[in-house]
Amino acid sequence: MPTHVGAGDSPQAQGRKLARIGRDLWQQTGSVKKAALGLMDLHPEIPSLQAFRYACGLSQVQAAERYNEATGHQTSLGGTTINAWETWARERRGAGSPPTFSSLLILVTAYGRGPLGVANEDISPGDLVAEAYERLAPEDQLSLKQFTAANSSGRPSEPHTGVDALARTWKSPALQDNIIGRDFNLTVPTMEHGNPERSLYTLPNHRPGLLLNQTWSSFGYGIERLIQQIKNVGRRVDVDACFGINEAGLVMATFLASAQFGRCPIGYLKCNKSRDFIAIDPASIFPNLPEAPSIMLCDFEVKHADVVGFITREIRTRYPSAEIYFAVFGAMTKERDLEVESFDNLTGAGIMRAADFKAVFIAATMSPPGIEPPLELR
Repeated sequence: MPTHVGAGDSPQAQGRKLARIGRDLWQQTGSVKKAALGLMDLHPEIPSLQAFRYACGLSQVQAAERYNEATGHQTSLGGTTINAWETWARERRGAGSPPTFSSLLILVTAYGRGPLGVANEDISPGDLVAEAYERLAPEDQLSLKQFTAANSSGRPSEPHTGVDALARTWKSPALQDNIIGRDFNLTVPTMEHGNPERSLYTLPNHRPGLLLNQTWSSFGYGIERLIQQIKNVGRRVDVDACFGINEAGLVMATFLASAQFGRCPIGYLKCNKSRDFIAIDPASIFPNLPEAPSIMLCDFEVKHADVVGFITREIRTRYPSAEIYFAVFGAMTKERDLEVESFDNLTGAGIMRAADFKAVFIAATMSPPGIEPPLELR
C-alpha cells in the first residue's frame, strides 16, 4: 500500500516519501508511465513532470545526474534546474522556468530507464508536460506537435521513431550513453573489383539546429568502423602515408596509420578558410614519399564546401600521379532521413566524385548543422 504523506512534513521529507510511493507503484505495474499516473491519482497536486521523477524513485539531484548520463555527460545539469522545471510545472506564476523541447527529449530517455537505470520504456515528451503544454514556448509547442504527429504516423517496422525517427541508445559497454542510430549499407565509389558496400550508422541529432557533440567513445567507434570497412573492401589496401585535414582529421590519420597501415608516415593539412577561399597554412606537413604514392586522406566531416576537392588538388600537385583514398567520419545528408538509399543523397557526393578517389570510406551520416569532434578539435 502507498505510504501516507503527512501535510506537516518538510518538503524534503515529502519528496522522499513520494519517491518511495512512486517506486512502489513502479514495482506493482512494471511501468514508469503507469506509476506516474497512479501517483497523480493519489496526489493530484503533483504535476506530471514531477510524478515521472518520483516514479523512478529519484531525487532532483539524482534526476539531474541521470539527465547528464543520457547525454553522454555532454551536459552538466544540476538539481536546481530540475527544481526550476518542476516549479514552473506546478503553475506558480512567475516562478521557475519551462524545460525546452530538447530537454524534454532527454528527460524521457532518462526517466524511461526506470528506477534501476536499465529499462528502455518508450515515454512521450508530451506525457511530461500534459497539464502545462499551453505554457510552453510557442516554438516548443510546435516541436512537440510535430514530434507527436511523426510518432503517431511512424512506420510499423520502426516502433521507436524518436528524435530523428531512428534514434536509439547504443548498449555496448564501450558506447554507454552515446546516442547513435541504426546500421545500414550504402554503395559508394571504390576501386575496380573492390567491394562498394559500406556498413554505416546514423548520428541522429536530438537538438535540431545545434551541433552534435561527439564523445571520445563515439569518435573511437567511428574510426573502428572505418577500419572495418577498409579491411572488408575486397582487396588489400596499402598506403604510403595517411594525411589528416586539420586537427580532427590528423587524429583520425594517426589512429589509422597506427592500427591499419603499419605506422606509415603521417601528413598534416592545416586549412585556413575564409568566406571566399581556402589556403594551406605553412604549418602543414608533407612527408617525403615515393613516386606515385598511395595516400589515405582523412577528414572529420563532409558538407557543402569543396575543402576535399581543394586538398586533393594540392596533394596531386605535390605528389604527381598519387592514388588517393578518402576516409570521412561524418557525411551530411540532403534530406532529413539519415538512412540514405543512394550515395548521391549526400550533400558532398558531387565533391567526392569529382575528387576521383580510389575508394571512399564513411563511418556515419549526419544532419545539419553537423557534428563537433571531442575537445572541439578543428
